[in-house]
Amino acid sequence: MLVLNRKSGESVRIGDEISVKIVSVEGGQVKLGIEAPKHVDIHRQEVYVSIKEENAEAAVFNENILDMLKNTKNN
Repeated sequence: MLVLNRKSGESVRIGDEISVKIVSVEGGQVKLGIEAPKHVDIHRQEVYVSIKEENAEAAVFNENILDMLKNTKNN
């Protein structure tokens, strides 16, 4: 993990297309501004984890449906 110190108003570049700017620091919170192409998904960690869990559940559900359809077709 790369750890950087940045002050309010300073930025970090990720590759050629992504810029992360420290907008403000207030108490224990840091506000970030992120500039990235539209095709790059940006989520808070807890939202990302939730999306991954929902996708995994949907994949299992779809697999179960396919198995049921195969069994019905074979009978």
